[in-house]
Amino acid sequence: MRDPILHLHGTEQRPLVVIDDFWPDPDVLRDDAASLKMGQIGPHYPGIRAPAPARLAETMRRRVAPLLAQHFGLDPAPAVSEAYYSLVTTRPADLAPIQRLPHFDGVEPGRIAVLLFLGEGQQGGTAFYRQRATGYESVDSARLGSFKAALEEGVGTHGIPAPAYIAGDTPLYEQIALHAGRRNRALIYSGNMLHCAYLPAEVTLSADPLIGRLTLNLFLFDD
Repeated sequence: MRDPILHLHGTEQRPLVVIDDFWPDPDVLRDDAASLKMGQIGPHYPGIRAPAPARLAETMRRRVAPLLAQHFGLDPAPAVSEAYYSLVTTRPADLAPIQRLPHFDGVEPGRIAVLLFLGEGQQGGTAFYRQRATGYESVDSARLGSFKAALEEGVGTHGIPAPAYIAGDTPLYEQIALHAGRRNRALIYSGNMLHCAYLPAEVTLSADPLIGRLTLNLFLFDD
């Protein structure tokens, strides 16, 4: 595992940690994903998923725990809430309206996402955004109402975005950061930051974990 690199994003200066060569043998994880039956889990993710083994998720949580204490002020590290192998498979033309916009995982400040890229070749990345109308780069419980109101007003003015994965600035959102996906690269960030997968046309949207944009998504949160 290489030394972690800290980035501070936007006007809110929210931390994001990038770690290359994160896992000792990423091919083992990819083969594990290939052995599982993957399917749609929930209405928001534009693809298919399978739960990752609980022991693996806990080992990853322990690996990132010192970074969560150092950069996010979370000590002890939050517990594993969910962990999935994930494959983006939805064609841009088939995206639901909610999948064309940046999102947040939850409003709780102690919610953490760990995203590990496991695929080969072009992986796109993950982009982070600011809502133009409010200036919000993250959404907590105090901001939720005004965030939703601004989104509704913006959609009423500009319409639902055309079927496509968001890329760069839009009438409703300004992109404030983009982190490229790379095999065995992990991103660690607060789940209430506005973010979305960056998926240019070069990314292969395949349901085969040995070919497609495979990630391991670890969500940490103390209920």
